[in-house]
Amino acid sequence: QVSVLYFARSAELAGLRCETLSVPREITSLQLWEEIVKVHPRLAVIRDQVVFAVRQEYVLLGDQLLVLQPGDEVAIIPPISGG
Repeated sequence: QVSVLYFARSAELAGLRCETLSVPREITSLQLWEEIVKVHPRLAVIRDQVVFAVRQEYVLLGDQLLVLQPGDEVAIIPPISGG
């Protein structure tokens, strides 16, 4: 089980700021995204802009294998515009 934290637009789309999800221990970042979208289908609209932070390190969606430990934090960070 991992803690998934939602920020900005991802929190709006998911309807919450954090939750605990059960996912495989070894999973690619893209597969992890797909698992989260199964729970919150509205998140699919930000797929091309989203970045993960796993244990506070940025991870792009793709084939990168993640080895998750129970209690790890996965943050969903949509693009942030600034000025």
